[in-house]
Amino acid sequence: MGKLFGTDGVRGVANTQLTAELAFKLGRAATTLFGQEHAEPVFYIGRDTRISGQMLEAALAAGICSAGGKAVLLGVVPTPAVAYLTSKYSGQAGVVISASHNPYPDNGIKFFAGTGYKLPDAVEEKLEELVLAETDTMPRPTGEAIGTILHHHDLIKEYIDYVVSTVDCRFEGLKIVLDCAEGAAYEVAPVALKRLGAQVVVLHNKPNGTNINANCGSTHMEGLQQAVREHQADLGIAHDGDADRCLAVDETGTLVDGDQMMVICALKLMRQGRLKDNTLVATVMSNIGLHQAIKKAGGKVLITQVGDRYVLEAMREQCYALGGEQSGHIIFGDHSTTGDGVLTALQLISALTESGKKMSELAKVMTRFPQMLVNIRVATKDGWQDNARIAGAIADGEQELGEDGRILVRPSGTEPLIRVMAEGPVLPELERIVKQIADVVKKEQG
Repeated sequence: MGKLFGTDGVRGVANTQLTAELAFKLGRAATTLFGQEHAEPVFYIGRDTRISGQMLEAALAAGICSAGGKAVLLGVVPTPAVAYLTSKYSGQAGVVISASHNPYPDNGIKFFAGTGYKLPDAVEEKLEELVLAETDTMPRPTGEAIGTILHHHDLIKEYIDYVVSTVDCRFEGLKIVLDCAEGAAYEVAPVALKRLGAQVVVLHNKPNGTNINANCGSTHMEGLQQAVREHQADLGIAHDGDADRCLAVDETGTLVDGDQMMVICALKLMRQGRLKDNTLVATVMSNIGLHQAIKKAGGKVLITQVGDRYVLEAMREQCYALGGEQSGHIIFGDHSTTGDGVLTALQLISALTESGKKMSELAKVMTRFPQMLVNIRVATKDGWQDNARIAGAIADGEQELGEDGRILVRPSGTEPLIRVMAEGPVLPELERIVKQIADVVKKEQG
C-alpha cells in the first residue's frame, strides 16, 4: 500500500492527519480519475456521526465540484447504504466518511466503485498519485462546468426498504434490545426492526458528535448484556460506529459473536440449498469451534487472511454466498457487496424466528474455544516479523500449546497496534502465553 490508503481507506486524527485540505484533494483526484470516462462523475457521500464528519464532507464535496463532479450528500447513513445507493443509481463512486469503531477524534475516507464494491488497490494507487503530486495539474473548470452539490438524505428510506426485503418472515412476538453505538445505525436499525413487527428497546441512539462508540456498541457489549437481562428480551443487537457490522446477545445476556452468527446463518443456507459448495469463507481469526461445527454439518470453511476485503475477494472469485469475521463483519453475497450490520441482524433474527428456538439454543451449534487477544500499542509496526526475540517467544508458546491450540500475531491495518492471539482449551494457560509474547513485543517495538 502507499502513503495514504491503508486496509480500509485513508484514516487518521481529524484535522491533524486527515485534514480538510486532504479531503479536498481526494475529492479533486477522484473526480479527475472517474471523469476520464464520464463528463460529470457522480459521487454518493455518506458519513457517520463524528463531529468532524461535516467538515470533511464539505471539503470533499468542494473538491469534487472544483473538478467538475456532482456530489450527492446522503448525510448520516450506514456504510453499506452508500454502497447500495451508489450501485442502484449508477453513480461513478461512493464515498464514506467514517472511522468505524475508532474513537471519535479519528475519521476516515474510503471509496466504493460504482458497482458497490470497494475500489481495487490499483485504483487507490492512482488516486494517491494525483493527491501526492508536487503540482496540481488536475482540471479546474469554470462557468457552467463547475460541479454541483445535492442533498438526498431521503434516499435512506430506499436502503431501509431494501434490507427489510431480504427476509421473508415477521418478527412479531420478539423483544429486541438494540444498541446503535451513537453512530450511523441510529436512524435505520430501529425502523427496520419495528417494520418487521419486533418490539424494540433502543439504546445509544442520541449521537452528539463526540459520543460515537463511547462505552457502547459492538466494542462495549456490557451495557447491552445487562439491558437484555433487565428487559427480559429475546436477544440483543449491537452495531459499530458505521453500522457495517453487528454482534448479538442471547436471552441470558451471553455474547453471540460473529463466528457463531456465521455458523447459524450458514447452516440455515445449507438447509435451503443456498450455500454454494456448502462453503463458508472465514479468516484465520475465526474460532476452531466454527470449523468443527461446519464440518459436522457436512460443510467446508475457506480460510483467508484478516480483513473483509480478503473475505470478499475469495467470495467473488468462487461466487460463495456467505463470509465474514469474528468481529461481526459479515457479507451476504446474495444481498450485499460489503459487510452490512443491519442486514446481518435481520438475517440472524430470521434464522432465530424460523428455528422456533431460543437464541441460546441456536448459538450452541458451535462450541467456542477460549481465545485470548491482546492489542499492544507500538511505536512502529515495521520489522516485527523479522525480530528474532519475538519469533522465539511465539515459537515457545506454540510448542507449549501443541496441537490443542494456536497462536496468531499480526499488525492492525488501521492503528499502531500489534495483536497477539492465542486459542486453546485452557484460558489461564492462554493468558500466561499471550502475556509472555506481548511483553516481548512491547519491549522490542514499543
